[in-house]
Amino acid sequence: MDIFQTYPQLQVFLNYLKFEKKYSKHTLISYQTDLEQFFAYLISQYDAPAVQTIKPALIRSWLGELKEDELVAKSIRRKISALRSFFKYQLKTGAVVQTPMTTIVSPKLNKRLPSFVEETQMKDLLARENFTDDWNGKTEKLILQLFYATGMRLSELINLKENQIDKSNLHIKVTGKGNKERIIPVAKELIDLLEQHVAEKRKNITIDVPNVFVTISGKLLNPRKVYSFINHRLKHVTVAKKSPHVLRHTFATHLMNNGADLNAVKELLGHSSLAATQVYTHNSIEKLKEVFKKAHPKA
Repeated sequence: MDIFQTYPQLQVFLNYLKFEKKYSKHTLISYQTDLEQFFAYLISQYDAPAVQTIKPALIRSWLGELKEDELVAKSIRRKISALRSFFKYQLKTGAVVQTPMTTIVSPKLNKRLPSFVEETQMKDLLARENFTDDWNGKTEKLILQLFYATGMRLSELINLKENQIDKSNLHIKVTGKGNKERIIPVAKELIDLLEQHVAEKRKNITIDVPNVFVTISGKLLNPRKVYSFINHRLKHVTVAKKSPHVLRHTFATHLMNNGADLNAVKELLGHSSLAATQVYTHNSIEKLKEVFKKAHPKA
């Protein structure tokens, strides 16, 4: 039994996320995967009940099976979130008169502090003279500098266009999740490095590509390759997790540790909720505890 034929509301919802909400490809895949899994379960276990007849008990039954399969709480919360969005849209379009999600409770998460790279380790990494003097070496170093200086996401960096760099106002315009734009101030030194990189790109690459970062053949960077070289570089200086996202955590944590306003960090990161940014206050508190233990005679 085909899921999309049985539940045509699913494709309508996914089209809504893609064309109206402008969700990223990665986010769309996550929604589709989670919702397909849910409706496949309904087809196999409950003979495909109509959307308007789905009750909380059916959803709890599916969640119970996920727990039995030892799916982690974070993944279960994501699936519940996908269902909430789906039924909220069905309510909006009149497909259902009541959402079955009102009594569904998401499992609690164990709070973990974001992993980050220490300031001295970042300085050591960027000061090292082990970047080759060719296109790849220069690109890798500049990408590391940009991640650390802006806190942008991997997808934002790969899709960064030349016209998003504003030299006169010393800022970069970033297009983030949900196609939302935000402004990130950057130092003149970094703007100059970006301009030099763009000039060299135009000189060496005959294809007209608007993206700032491309391969030597003019193709867009592969996210996996960026992840790979970031991992390779970071493993020489830190035991923290080694991914582009860790540099985003590092950017935010260093700002907080040096007294930045929480709301300002929220805007710089492009968070829609302050709650997502507040996790970085825990790292700054841990830093204060560390300073206290080292400096106070009664600690």
